[in-house]
Amino acid sequence: MGRDKSLLPVDGVAMAVRVADALRAAGCRPVVAIGGDEPALSALGLEVVADEHPGEGPLGGVITALHRFPAASGVMVVACDLPLLTAATVSTLLDGRDDADVAMAQTDRLQPLCAVWAPRVADRLQTAFDSGERRLQAALEGMQTRRVGVDHQELANHNTPGDLPH
Repeated sequence: MGRDKSLLPVDGVAMAVRVADALRAAGCRPVVAIGGDEPALSALGLEVVADEHPGEGPLGGVITALHRFPAASGVMVVACDLPLLTAATVSTLLDGRDDADVAMAQTDRLQPLCAVWAPRVADRLQTAFDSGERRLQAALEGMQTRRVGVDHQELANHNTPGDLPH
């Protein structure tokens, strides 16, 4: 994208704000941004938590979120570049978590950055991270994963300006 995706507007609203609004509409509280441009995200009204592992990819962000909310029954983690995510999809994931280690959105593939994580897996993820693993999919090995089917349109990747909805 050439700049911070979380700040790019879709229909006049920054992607991070659109994702935060979907989470809030589904009843998630608190909603925080992990890492990123703290001054810019704060100016948009978002609470920002420093990433414990800046620049190390999404696995570090998930670990940071789980460390931040260790007493939660589940921590919803969503990538900032899912501006079409709806509260209904977030609610479906929250309702589908049961006792799984992670309830993960599934379209044509698993979406680990649209998932509800049990805080009890933080140590396992940290161990994988400390051993050099940076791939979120690899860190999932051995975890009880519940797959929750969701509309693939809501989880379309937005990696170039041409991918953004108009």
